[in-house]
Amino acid sequence: MILKFTKMHGAGNDFVVINGMRQHNPLTLEQLRLLADRHFGVGCDQILLVETAQHPDADFRYRIFNADGGEVEQCGNGARCFMRFVHDQKLTHKREIVVETKAGLITPRLEDNGQVTVNMGAPIFEAARIPFLGSNDTVIQMLEVAGETVQITALSMGNPHAVQVVTDVEHAPVAMQGALIEHHPRFTQRVNAGFMQIVDRNHIKLRVYERGAGETLSCGTGACAAVVTGIRRGLLDARVNVATRGGVLNIAWAGIDMPVFMTGPAIVVFEGEINL
Repeated sequence: MILKFTKMHGAGNDFVVINGMRQHNPLTLEQLRLLADRHFGVGCDQILLVETAQHPDADFRYRIFNADGGEVEQCGNGARCFMRFVHDQKLTHKREIVVETKAGLITPRLEDNGQVTVNMGAPIFEAARIPFLGSNDTVIQMLEVAGETVQITALSMGNPHAVQVVTDVEHAPVAMQGALIEHHPRFTQRVNAGFMQIVDRNHIKLRVYERGAGETLSCGTGACAAVVTGIRRGLLDARVNVATRGGVLNIAWAGIDMPVFMTGPAIVVFEGEINL
């Protein structure tokens, strides 16, 4: 099977984007893993699939598969690349669209400067909906990780996150501790582990160990979750620049029950085809 694709990235978080509206062959778990493999395939953190919307209010359906082949609910950097892709491929002439995901509807908008802003919806703190085995009304939760107690904030941005504040993100135990947090039994569907360093009230540094992908250069939902965490803990103001290893994202949140807005780049790297 010959598969056409576009390689893209959002602040270094890279994707293989497939137009499933023009190519209708379903991909197996093995094919998804091959596409994501950086040695034997194209190489990416996630595979993004553009499909015809099933929701009556949506323009498109957006499916996300991690490098391990597992389908997930949401991907913020991917949402920006999705917007750029459908616009560049002339699948739409709209500069703002409604996109159906497993986590609900999101609304990305292509800005005049080429960046993309996404309304990511309101964060979820209800433990059962994250899902997380803990209380609903506690911003800081204690989590036992390899004999050590770490302080995390659990929330969902359409996918689950555990965010902790660290003094020096460059020396944080992201690889070791991130993997343990991802599979922690209190997160029943695994979790993305965020490590946030506060620079000042409008700037943070962030590294994220993503569920099913390992540490990535950037994580859009992770940036949203980190800023929401910092605001809830009284450490950050309402608009924050998030410096990741792959670039800078701007996150804005007005408070409880309000949506989170994320703005950042969406870059086309190359187009190609692969024989699966």
